Amino acid sequence: MAKPQPGKKRQKDESVQPPLPGARDGAEAGTTQVLPMELRIGDRLTDETGEYEVIGRPYTTAGGKSANVRVKRVGSEVTMVRVWGAHERVAVTRE
Repeated sequence: MAKPQPGKKRQKDESVQPPLPGARDGAEAGTTQVLPMELRIGDRLTDETGEYEVIGRPYTTAGGKSANVRVKRVGSEVTMVRVWGAHERVAVTRE
């Protein structure tokens, strides 16, 4: 094996690449992006159908590829099981 040639070392480029057009800057203030298996009881989810509160621990099905979480609609007694792909990120509000 050949030795590297002695000489000037390359310096790191300190510039930061600008964000791609159309890329999201992140969720709204006060929200965090978590994987479905990292959801906790009391977390709040908001989507186009309303606001929900997590009332049960998440569990996986389909060999760990789908994550299920039991949620309750805020201001109502309606409960349901929401399903996400285990790799998807979910925006939640934590108190």
